[in-house]
Amino acid sequence: MTARPRRDGHTGWCGRDHRCNLGEHRSEEIVVELAGRGRAVLVRVRTTTGREHAEVRVRVALAPGEIAARRQLAGLLGDLADTVTRAAVAGHPRPRKAPR
Repeated sequence: MTARPRRDGHTGWCGRDHRCNLGEHRSEEIVVELAGRGRAVLVRVRTTTGREHAEVRVRVALAPGEIAARRQLAGLLGDLADTVTRAAVAGHPRPRKAPR
């Protein structure tokens, strides 16, 4: 269910400040931090067309060695691909089959 715009045009989750610009509405950042290891920042966005998105930035500490760092990056990209695919599928559920 999508949050309805309020009379002022903002949604209930909108940050209502400099984050909203050019007709776009953006939530406050949700930050998950693992000290010294990584950080993820999520922002909910509603575009000028009304489409909603999740914008995610991820920062992960890489191993000092090149081979290990590349292995980490490959794993991270694979995991992100799986995550994006799961989110896309959840956003477009299959139609239910008619009962027989």
